[in-house]
Amino acid sequence: MKKLLIATICLLSGVLMLAQPKVQVATYEHDFGTFREEDGRQSYNFEIVNTGNAPLVIQNVVASCGCTTPTWTKSPIPPNGKGIVTAMYDPAGRPGPFNKTLTVYTNASPSTVVLVIKGEVKEREKTIEELFTFPVGKGVRFESNHLAFTTIKKTEKKIRVMPVINTSNELAKIEFENVPGHLQLKAVPETLKPGQKGVIEGTYDATKNGNWGTVTDVVRVKVNGVAQENTWFYVSANLVEDFSNLTKEELENAPVFKVQAATVDLGDMLPSTTKDVEFKFTNEGKRDLIIRHIRSTCGCTAVNQSSSNIVKPGETGTIKATFNSGSYKGRVTKAIYVYTNDPNHSEVILMLNANVIEKK
Repeated sequence: MKKLLIATICLLSGVLMLAQPKVQVATYEHDFGTFREEDGRQSYNFEIVNTGNAPLVIQNVVASCGCTTPTWTKSPIPPNGKGIVTAMYDPAGRPGPFNKTLTVYTNASPSTVVLVIKGEVKEREKTIEELFTFPVGKGVRFESNHLAFTTIKKTEKKIRVMPVINTSNELAKIEFENVPGHLQLKAVPETLKPGQKGVIEGTYDATKNGNWGTVTDVVRVKVNGVAQENTWFYVSANLVEDFSNLTKEELENAPVFKVQAATVDLGDMLPSTTKDVEFKFTNEGKRDLIIRHIRSTCGCTAVNQSSSNIVKPGETGTIKATFNSGSYKGRVTKAIYVYTNDPNHSEVILMLNANVIEKK
């Protein structure tokens, strides 16, 4: 009797061990081919078959990116039954080819199955409003309200253009006012016909601008002789010194701006109080160091001129500033930009930190 019981238990155990789900997938990869971005989300159903002899449970499906949303059969799939893993791909803002994976976790052995979706999204054609984002008057639209010249050497003159369109049913003559002397702006053609495209052409003469570093000019746009209210066009440039003509000997004997401490911590400050800060520097080069320009990032930091604009080799100078804590709260960091004739340190950033605490 005992031997029969043991044999029965072994038999049942063997049956249980042999009872396992098994995953079979009709296809492990689907190619959506080429489709347009405006076609919207694309989906495909991967068919999962349980070829085992126990219920199959799809426990989870994880996509390789947020652009792919998976759904799947949540109930157990019986032997010889079928389930579905749906992959939905969102092409919005994702032009170009794609290749994504979905990892399917099950109670089978092996426990994971990797599915692949791929294809190519053709970028949708952008609207006039998307291509020309800055409206000016009735029907005139610029590509942007900002014409950036990026970096310009102080010896250079650069030209930049920006697309413009007239979407109205009338002629549109485009002009600019409050234009500084170092800048020229014009529309080409000056008068746009209805539906016509053109360009805004800007010419920046850095030799006529006495500033250094990042400089922004603000001008007003006129359409058909009327200045557009609350419509401003921004022109920016980063003005830097031209070291390209220096000889090897001149570079070896150039001035060297060496600051003792580029960051100063002012410690705790009460609101609406001021503290002075002093940055010391030395000219470690072989020729005179010239401090071209000093500016701060905000009005809360008043920068005093350097102790001397010209520092002889081996001599030390100072840059003083006063920080006003105003209505700031907590940790505050401000920057001071120093422009010099040091070829390797023509723009130096000095930092000051403060912790503005509330009054007790």
